[in-house]
Amino acid sequence: MDQDTIDLVACDESHLDGALRLSREAGWPHRREDWAMLLSLSHGFVALQGDDVVGTAMLTPFGDTCATINMVIVAASTRGRGLGRRLMDAALEACGGRECRLIATAEGVPLYEKLGFHATHEIRQHQGIPAPLPDDAAISAMDLGWADPAEFSAVVELDRLALGMDRRPLLKLLAESGRIAVLREAGQVVGYAALRQFGRGEVIGPVIADTPEQAQALLTFVIASRPGAFLRVDTPEWERLSPWLAARGLAAVGGGIAMRRNQASPKPIGPAKPFALASQALG
Repeated sequence: MDQDTIDLVACDESHLDGALRLSREAGWPHRREDWAMLLSLSHGFVALQGDDVVGTAMLTPFGDTCATINMVIVAASTRGRGLGRRLMDAALEACGGRECRLIATAEGVPLYEKLGFHATHEIRQHQGIPAPLPDDAAISAMDLGWADPAEFSAVVELDRLALGMDRRPLLKLLAESGRIAVLREAGQVVGYAALRQFGRGEVIGPVIADTPEQAQALLTFVIASRPGAFLRVDTPEWERLSPWLAARGLAAVGGGIAMRRNQASPKPIGPAKPFALASQALG
């Protein structure tokens, strides 16, 4: 096939069915609703051969300082012809001077390194139907509950301080499409965990907290609210959380390599930090 017969165009809703077919071909669990959520937050690009979607890439900006590149997929029939590079070039142009982040498969790392990305850490994916949780007196004593709408601004600010970037549009969608649990101390929000439908079931993330114990408390609260549900957690803090998640029936099933380019966004202002991602696409 001649590479010149493939055109790159801006992604819109008319391309979602084709993008969904492509992600299913790649073995990814995304639903059409998951694609639509990403598109609502992102600048999307699709590669078209005639009317067929044969490649995708999304650039999701978070304010003026940071963005993620995600959903970079090339149809099996078009691989080896430079289409992945063309899609990445389009996404990077849309990124401008922002710091750019992505989660890479092992196969994708060489391309991203050529484009100026460097690996920072590993992400581990856990999923499954959790086992019944044991009673934990320390967690029971904590002030855990579902967020009141009046606490949304506190959640956004906690997230900004933990990551050094503005994710208000993402958090607004998570609050509208799912639920946000919060951990309070002296009446103030000191940690949160989001829950929403995704893929085969539901995903818990982001989880933002000061300590692994706080993160475990938030995860315990959310897991307990969804008995029998298929849940997923993607964690950058796998050394601390992977054994704990596995013991609760969420098996490790893979992951990815976090990479960055043009690292220039403001530094996080501790002590809170991310213990789970909204998704590997969105960080």
